[in-house]
Amino acid sequence: MSTDVKLREMLCTLAASMYDRGLTCGASGNISARTEDGGLLVSPTGSCFGRLDPARLSRFDAEGRHVDGDAPTKEMPLHAAFYETRGSKAGAVVHLHSSHAVALSMLPEVDPLDALPPLTPYSIMRLGRVRLLPYIQPGDPAMGDAVRDLDGQHCAVILANHGPVVSAPSLEAAVYGMEELEETAKLTLMTQGRNPRMLTSEQIASLRATFGDP
Repeated sequence: MSTDVKLREMLCTLAASMYDRGLTCGASGNISARTEDGGLLVSPTGSCFGRLDPARLSRFDAEGRHVDGDAPTKEMPLHAAFYETRGSKAGAVVHLHSSHAVALSMLPEVDPLDALPPLTPYSIMRLGRVRLLPYIQPGDPAMGDAVRDLDGQHCAVILANHGPVVSAPSLEAAVYGMEELEETAKLTLMTQGRNPRMLTSEQIASLRATFGDP
């Protein structure tokens, strides 16, 4: 089995897993992965994570030209910005409309420079500081510009009133990061107003010194 075929199947399998567990619904969300030759495989526009067809994924070559498959998601500017600014740290990008992260993005008290409180070590290890970006209409190229303005310093963002985006070196790592983001958003909402015991600045510094920035 070729590397391209394996990547197609893995992308569809992981997307279906997220759909089956309610992390995204209907025809929402999009996912992409870097191919061995420097191109991209991307979920098609209007597609459902629960029913992606490996043979119909949008295929881009290394120059960014759509060369095969169905028309890609309208959020290509968002994906492209992560690949351009994160370099080798971006082997895949996942964007969902997951409920807890979207709910968190609407709360006025959320710090746009660090949207997730330090509740668990794994949110620090897999996501680092998550930026909350202002609302931008879906498909607007300005979304990509907002990510480029971060200069590749963040692997994950939450789009206000829209949903989270996570990039990582591999497809599996991007999915695991997305799951961590959604779970941390859920924990944040569950503990809101209850004065939870968070990680200290010393504990956070130790995690970053040990594991580095994602």
